[in-house]
Amino acid sequence: MTGARTACTLHPSQANASTDARTARYAILCIAFQRTRPRMAVDAFALILAMLGLGLLFARLRVLPDNSADVLNRIVLYICLPASVLTYVPRLHLDASLGGVIATPWLLTAIIVPLLWGCSRLLRLGRAEYAALLMCVVFTNSSFIGFPMVRALIGDHALPYAVVYDQFGTFVLLSTFGLYVLARYSGDTPPTARMIAMRVLQFPPLWALLFALTLMPEQPPAWIGSGLKNLADAMLPLVMLSVGFSLQLRLPADELKPLAVGLVFKLLLMPVLALPLSWGLGLHGQMLQTNVLESAMPTMITAAALAISHRLAPRLAAAMVGYSILLSLLTLPAWAWLLARLVA
Repeated sequence: MTGARTACTLHPSQANASTDARTARYAILCIAFQRTRPRMAVDAFALILAMLGLGLLFARLRVLPDNSADVLNRIVLYICLPASVLTYVPRLHLDASLGGVIATPWLLTAIIVPLLWGCSRLLRLGRAEYAALLMCVVFTNSSFIGFPMVRALIGDHALPYAVVYDQFGTFVLLSTFGLYVLARYSGDTPPTARMIAMRVLQFPPLWALLFALTLMPEQPPAWIGSGLKNLADAMLPLVMLSVGFSLQLRLPADELKPLAVGLVFKLLLMPVLALPLSWGLGLHGQMLQTNVLESAMPTMITAAALAISHRLAPRLAAAMVGYSILLSLLTLPAWAWLLARLVA
């Protein structure tokens, strides 16, 4: 018995060697990930440009139906987004620090709205233009473009933070403050609590989030996990094809001024404000990187579409989507580079 026990017991030097070996393997994996991540980002941007180009080409050649962008967006909303949530959220370990991620889009809105109002008054922008800018600046594309860009620029482990930012921040804001803006500036009836609740409950990724937080195992069966990941990976090419198909870059000269204001607020001021907010909320590491990068995302397509449907400066709203997405291909890598050095 003693011999057996001795055989199963590591000598302290052996234990230290075992620990050192595990540490070395972990370090090698970390180095390998850091070396492959830039390649992942390059591959993702190559795919983005390719799918944008194909979308523009298909739109010009009219080889697809006019509602193709809407169909693609619905596929992403009902299939790819829930699959992405179910893939990555179960890995999320809930703690109090996530409150900072949730609070950031709300605090940014509280800061941006009066700043945008003051700038609009200073430049004498019209009521509809101000409302369109509210919809296109406050609401960031934190899921359709945010999820794949966070994966490409930060890594898979950061995606759960992006989901929290999107679901508890951007989505709830759009369903409350966004509906209020549309009602106030388009002359519609103000939204009731029931209308807001129904909008929230009819959002498919929300149900996926609740399932992921309560029932979905962190390591599901292989066939389920691989299937969900394949569906989640389809989100980036489908979104970019849709964006390219519906991209509009023409704008009358009299709307260039509000467009410039919107782009500066959206792509520069939002992340500039998000960085000290993140520090003040105690965020660090990948959580801070994700928080700021999500704040730097281009205009939410859904928010712009709502502004267009309510006749709130429709050409301005469409241009905000197109130009912010194209410019974000430059600004997002720049922010990711800066954030990587700030948290190093």
